[in-house]
Amino acid sequence: MLTEDKVTEIFFMADEFCKFFDRLTKKYTIEDPSKRKYHRDGTLSKAEVMLIMILFHDSGYRCLKHFYVEHVCKHLRHLFPHVVSYNRFVELERTVAIPLTIFIKKVLLGKCTGISFVDSTPLRVCKNQRIRIHKVFKGIAQRGKCSMGWFFGFKLHLICNEKGELLNFMITPGDVDDRKPLEYKAFTDFLYGKLVGDKGYVSKDLFRKLFVDGIQLITKLKSNMKGALMTVSDRVLLRKRAIIETVNDELKNIAQVEHSRHRCFDNFFDNAISAIAAYCCFPKKPAIQVVKYTDNQLTLF
Repeated sequence: MLTEDKVTEIFFMADEFCKFFDRLTKKYTIEDPSKRKYHRDGTLSKAEVMLIMILFHDSGYRCLKHFYVEHVCKHLRHLFPHVVSYNRFVELERTVAIPLTIFIKKVLLGKCTGISFVDSTPLRVCKNQRIRIHKVFKGIAQRGKCSMGWFFGFKLHLICNEKGELLNFMITPGDVDDRKPLEYKAFTDFLYGKLVGDKGYVSKDLFRKLFVDGIQLITKLKSNMKGALMTVSDRVLLRKRAIIETVNDELKNIAQVEHSRHRCFDNFFDNAISAIAAYCCFPKKPAIQVVKYTDNQLTLF
């Protein structure tokens, strides 16, 4: 659970960002003269809505309505004195989706240290038995396959460092290849050094493309591939790749980034983004300690 000092710190960062975001939006947005203008501000600010969304994924509650009605409105009134109804809060969630995404990208993400891990995890939107009758994500979600079998939904692609800090993320339909996001410059522009992935990222063309950009892709070999020479440091990194699996586990079992109760795509996106933001604010993350790292030697434990 986040301490009250940490909650205050997150609110301060979110409030400063929202003020800056509103100034830029007002500067570069062309107003519609036919649209009615409202001069009264809402009782809940954007920063407060973002903070409540983050606190929900750190609270242990499984239902947002129960968390908001039973916890925020009763036990957190000293932090949110001007709460609104739950229906109104759900409407406000959609208005902060874009600011929250940019807030994560610009403020909450960590920095590359030269050692990075990449992986993808499925975000199922329904059970496989209900795929044919599922209508909420019809035409958006796709059927894909992972190490656990077939699923229907989306994929969350993650990159983290050895400290467990997220460096970047991307959400794609379930049928997108794991290697596809690494082909986009914006997804790997900040990376350098070694990037460790599983067998799903094996590709000569992708290795050459990333190597030109100063990124060395390290993966295990498939059973039908010839052996290749690998340094001891690279072998150690492959053994420590489980750190990103732990990140995926915390996102799903603690931050609840995945569930099958969404009634529209907006709710799915808001839930996924706020879960990622909550993980970035966790005080303790899975990590491996780097004792010594040079071009020829790497010691981890």
